[in-house]
Amino acid sequence: MMLQKLNLLISAFALVALLAYAPTTLHADEALTAGEGEAIPMTVHKSPTCGCCVKWVDHMEAAGFTVDLNHPDDLLALKDGNGIPANSRSCHTGITGSGYVFEGHVPAKFVLQFLADPPEGAIGLAVPAMPLGSPGMEVGDRFTPYDVQLLKADGTTEVFAHVGTAAEQYAGS
Repeated sequence: MMLQKLNLLISAFALVALLAYAPTTLHADEALTAGEGEAIPMTVHKSPTCGCCVKWVDHMEAAGFTVDLNHPDDLLALKDGNGIPANSRSCHTGITGSGYVFEGHVPAKFVLQFLADPPEGAIGLAVPAMPLGSPGMEVGDRFTPYDVQLLKADGTTEVFAHVGTAAEQYAGS
């Protein structure tokens, strides 16, 4: 157990260093990953008919996450039970093994940043609605800027990151 915690801590420091010094020319297929052999488990709860959710899962798996899919009978109750405010909701909810929630089309880059150093009192991140051009919502070159929200245990939110261009969703930007 102690060795696992040490490996996680080392990975977190490596991630922070990589984010600080990564080249700025990475693309979607070169997204920052969790590290060789260090997959991060996540369960994604979604509707069985949602295709954009599957594309987001592909994005997360490419970044080093292992994803299990779940199709709950009552997705809204799951969101309520995990403290996701109504105005922060989207089509799917990812929950890591450590219990953090990632609502909607949050880029893996920001999930990894969050997990490397979770802010005190935070329960996760959200990208409300389904912004065009966000991971899983790609449509050619079209892109709508959006905010990644920090979800707090007290039910409030604040901006964790602003994504002004498609390139800003990926490591090195």
